[in-house]
Amino acid sequence: MKDQTDMTIPTYDDVEAAHARIAPHIHHTPVLTSRYFNGLSGAELFFKCENFQKAGAFKVRGASNAVFGLSDDMAARGVATHSSGNHALSLSYAAGRRGIPCHVVMPRTAPEAKKEAVRGFGGMITECEPSTTSREAVFAEVQAETGAEFVHPYNDPRVIAGQGTCSKELMAQIEGLDAVIAPIGGGGMISGTCLTLSSLAPHVEIYAAEPEQADDACRSFKAGHIIADDAPVTVADGLKVPLKDLTWHFVRNHVTDILTASEQEIIDAMKLTWQRMKIVIEPSCAVPLAVILKNREIFAGKRVGVIITGGNVDLDRLPWIKG
Repeated sequence: MKDQTDMTIPTYDDVEAAHARIAPHIHHTPVLTSRYFNGLSGAELFFKCENFQKAGAFKVRGASNAVFGLSDDMAARGVATHSSGNHALSLSYAAGRRGIPCHVVMPRTAPEAKKEAVRGFGGMITECEPSTTSREAVFAEVQAETGAEFVHPYNDPRVIAGQGTCSKELMAQIEGLDAVIAPIGGGGMISGTCLTLSSLAPHVEIYAAEPEQADDACRSFKAGHIIADDAPVTVADGLKVPLKDLTWHFVRNHVTDILTASEQEIIDAMKLTWQRMKIVIEPSCAVPLAVILKNREIFAGKRVGVIITGGNVDLDRLPWIKG
């Protein structure tokens, strides 16, 4: 696999190499089931719980693959990225494990819990306005000052290969899946899922779940080309970024459909998961369950893998608490 700037499409060999590389630095996360949600959906749901992952999110897989794949000379300059939260703290975690600097550009509106986690792992934060334009402009300044290696939150073959290890584990844990569903923002997790399933189980349908108020991936999928929103507003803070060329490749070639859920449906699914499964998930991770419950006719009777992507929640600002 060539370096990121070549936009080389990763292969399943890269996923296997990534899994071996990151094994000492990640958790092999569990798969949970819920008789209650099976009854509500009419499907058999298998929740791959990346909310129990190191740094609280699946993104530690891709970040660790990128950081530990660097040569010593490249690593010495440190790494840098822009992120609304989970990639920022995951890259900070991986950089800390390797003992190298990590520079992060984050929207000023990002959850305080995620900012605190970045700082806790040793990451250095520069804040920007909550738009893709501001994020990329401020990041360009930070990278020029530091000379650090850019690890894109999702449009990076090293990151996508790392994210593909999640569904690699899922397929080994649960046999006979008919479909897998995951949230979509920039498309890193969905791309990794597509990469793995197209090799291991090409018959399995791949669904992406997106907020109605940040539905650029859904509109892109229908239009046949990337449509990018600059600053969507949604409770699912991890899903505000647009697709890029590398992730679009996987989405347009392998995704069965992209389904959306309203803000209230996302909040209801998040709260219901806390109540019924007794696990902490963040709003972005509730979107797949929300669309399953909204589209019962699509999923009923199927064995469905549901990727819960993270659990980094600002406990002082839970979305169902008013005021």
